[in-house]
Amino acid sequence: MKRLLFLIVAVGWLAQPAHAQQGRVLTFDEALRIARATHPQLQVAHAQSEVADARAYESRAALLPQVSGTASYQRTTNNFPSGGSSVGTNTGTATGTGTATNTGTGTTTSTGTTGSNHGSFDTSNYFQFRVTASQLIYDFGQTTGKWNAAKTTARSQSDSESRTAQQVSFNVRAAYYNAAATYALVKVAQDGLTNQEAHLVQAQGFVRAGTQPEIALAQALTNRATARVQLITAQNAHDVAKAQLNQAMGVEGPIDYQVEVPVVDPVPGEDKSTDELLPTAIKARPDLQALADQIRAQEFTIGATRGGYYPGLSAIMSLSDAGPAVDNLAWNWYGMLSLTWPIFGGGITNEQVREARATAIVLRGQYEIQHQQIRLDLEQARLAVRAAKASEEATHEAAVNAREQLRLAEGRYQAGVGNMIELGDSQVAMTTASAQEVQAHFSLATARAQLVLALGQL
Repeated sequence: MKRLLFLIVAVGWLAQPAHAQQGRVLTFDEALRIARATHPQLQVAHAQSEVADARAYESRAALLPQVSGTASYQRTTNNFPSGGSSVGTNTGTATGTGTATNTGTGTTTSTGTTGSNHGSFDTSNYFQFRVTASQLIYDFGQTTGKWNAAKTTARSQSDSESRTAQQVSFNVRAAYYNAAATYALVKVAQDGLTNQEAHLVQAQGFVRAGTQPEIALAQALTNRATARVQLITAQNAHDVAKAQLNQAMGVEGPIDYQVEVPVVDPVPGEDKSTDELLPTAIKARPDLQALADQIRAQEFTIGATRGGYYPGLSAIMSLSDAGPAVDNLAWNWYGMLSLTWPIFGGGITNEQVREARATAIVLRGQYEIQHQQIRLDLEQARLAVRAAKASEEATHEAAVNAREQLRLAEGRYQAGVGNMIELGDSQVAMTTASAQEVQAHFSLATARAQLVLALGQL
């Protein structure tokens, strides 16, 4: 119920008109909650888990008593062949050449020709009501093996659902960090344009005063136009990033909202070696556990398939009530033990066992491949975090120096000892360094998110 209420609120917010969302900030936690409540991949994964769980209970049904009831009505002729004898239950009178009369229940033997020998379309009613119950007693593990395999497969699907949730969370993190990065780059571009407009005003004044040549004004106009293009490009990239964030959350809606700058804490153990992190990841990764469950399920399947070489024992009981009229019925009951043994089926059981064993080998190979993939995931994520940390420090230093370079260039230009080319170069260097600093910061955030995914965490 809480998930449904949040889904309604989330979709309602995204469905608001653009003017209603101006200034609305989508927080990082909100983005994660929306994705976990609405993303179609999670809905599909959960439905697949429900399917696997239902199939497990379907497999269990064969181990429980089976009870069925039937009711039938028949309108039939009563013609018998001539000669021979009939043994059974007879009630009534038969007349013709030779007369046999029998009233009650017993055995009637008649020889000769009766009036029905020539056939007649005279019909009579026959009603039958029957309840039959059966119970499997033992079948050398065929049914129990299928049930255990189905239960283990259901656990495997549940593990796959957990991995899907982790992947969706990572996609939201990466998309949100990208949107926040592009928003910061818009600010960098806006600051660059503001500075270029201020430089243009200065250049106009210096040219009018004759302290700078006209080329300085042309250079300032070019720099301002370039800064405008950079701002337009940055704004477009930010809008695209928010559209990608919507997709990562699994929703359709407007992009007229803002994102905040998230606080990304270090991942516990991010400075450890891959060998130190690997046991934690092996234990936590649900995709590896899913493969382990599939291997166990296949082992149950092999046992169940081998049971096809042997007989199955069942107990059957039936109770019926039948007769020519609903108010004239006779009941009967029987119980039976049934032993069914497929003596020869064209060799199908041999091939089914061979197939099941080969499938188990495939699954074990996939498990080893995934084990190696987890190690690679950890190695890549850990190295990415290390590189991003170093880049963040280096780009911060470069940004500080670039800002100081621009300050000095502006002072020289105002004092009349610098020129517009020097000032423009300093502005470009500052804008570039600021953009690199932003990208390095969010690269570190994304690398940490990748490490969280590699460790099998939400």
